[in-house]
Amino acid sequence: MTVRYGRGAALAAVLALGPGLTACGGSGGSDGSSSTPTTHRPSASASATATAPADPAAAERQIKANWKKFFDPNVPLDQKAALLENGSVMQKVLERFNGDRRGGQVRAEVSKVAFTSATTADVTYSLALKGATMLPDAKGASVEEDGVWKVSVRTFCALVRLSGNHSPGPGC
Repeated sequence: MTVRYGRGAALAAVLALGPGLTACGGSGGSDGSSSTPTTHRPSASASATATAPADPAAAERQIKANWKKFFDPNVPLDQKAALLENGSVMQKVLERFNGDRRGGQVRAEVSKVAFTSATTADVTYSLALKGATMLPDAKGASVEEDGVWKVSVRTFCALVRLSGNHSPGPGC
């Protein structure tokens, strides 16, 4: 049985991750717009006018699997970095997230993927803490970077900012 809480409780759950997510210095835009560096390159086979990847079903499966893996506490940090857009730039934020005890209790489940181009997708997901859904139907994004569908920096940084940190560190 999934327990659903109101938006305030969901925010409180995300705030509970704060110490693990916010212990990073650095600067970044607080409005989510961006000073985030981007190394995103469309794949060679992507058409400039394509509204979906060549194999949308395979891409959707990869997005769902990669999001689940990214939020799995048993996945090593280097593998998580490989599943996050600009993962090497986000190393400090990932280290703190991965090292926080509560961060190890967070899981994500993607329920919907809507491609906006051959290399980007809007993602609807739920975030659970200790098995209880705390942030249902959250909106995020996935990007295809170097042939891998990854959690977007924009999405990860938004979660960090929800924790109250408006300057989460390098990459955000």
